[in-house]
Amino acid sequence: MANWQYATVEWLWDSGSFRVNYPGNQERTSSGSYNELVQLFNQMGQEGWEAVSCASGGNWLFWTFKRSA
Repeated sequence: MANWQYATVEWLWDSGSFRVNYPGNQERTSSGSYNELVQLFNQMGQEGWEAVSCASGGNWLFWTFKRSA
């Protein structure tokens, strides 16, 4: 049986800010636009994270990522 870890990424594109929440109450905040978000996703992919869902509304995007624990 697989064990999973989950992380979330929230992006407010009009203010150019995003927040990443990792397991263990680790949080990272940063500013940036499309390029910085792509860099973040590439980094997360190299660490084994995979996007599994996305929600949006107004100026807001929210992704859930998972990886094998």
